[in-house]
Amino acid sequence: MLALRTALFLLFQAVTVVPWGLCCLLIAPLPLHLRYQFTIGWTKMVLWAARVICGISWEVRGRENFPDGPAVILSKHQSTWETFFYVSWLPREVCFVFKRELLWIPFFGWGIGLLKMIHIDRRQGRDAFESVVVQGQRKLDEGRWIVMFPEGTRTRVGSQGKYKSGGARLAIRTGAPVVPIAVNAGECWPKKPIIKRPGRVVVSVGPPIPTAGREPDAVNDEVERWIEAEMRRISPHAYRSTPPSSPALHEATP
Repeated sequence: MLALRTALFLLFQAVTVVPWGLCCLLIAPLPLHLRYQFTIGWTKMVLWAARVICGISWEVRGRENFPDGPAVILSKHQSTWETFFYVSWLPREVCFVFKRELLWIPFFGWGIGLLKMIHIDRRQGRDAFESVVVQGQRKLDEGRWIVMFPEGTRTRVGSQGKYKSGGARLAIRTGAPVVPIAVNAGECWPKKPIIKRPGRVVVSVGPPIPTAGREPDAVNDEVERWIEAEMRRISPHAYRSTPPSSPALHEATP
């Protein structure tokens, strides 16, 4: 039954993404705000289909922690689910920081390209980060939030990747606070296998972390401690045999 529901869900995505992507191209001359709202209509539809077909619902904890101003969102990353959720349901328009090659994916890449997010050309080497800072400051000035995944890629449920400091450095350079988010979407929508499982995804939003006058490693360590401690609260069953890998986290976790 799970395989059948997953197959129907994947078919739904495949059937809808092409016409939606073509419509995104047709509305390209419209203002960015209107393009954004239309484009995320597809991600909202996918989340709806995941709930109806696969039984994947969600709840948001700590919604009051979102600031009324600029922010860099640093999130746990277990699944594609949260990328759809953040553009669809966060209270401000968001920008992901992603590698330039994603823009070449037909329909999907074209759609995100029209949303003017932050792409990285890794061939630029050290200059790539300076480009992210320039683009990021512009997006924050426009009232958008920046979303980054400090572990860099999706991690398995119950595991912890190495937290990179790029998001903390960007927040410090732009003067924005960091908002950490713990999310356990991988329990329902894992990276592998493709089978989707019914369940309730918890999105837990932490208090904003100030960055003014601080060192990137200190901010990054605080983000890591909060997220990993919170992951063990919202998914205790997934971490029973996986102790925190960071010495600092051992001190912070009760």
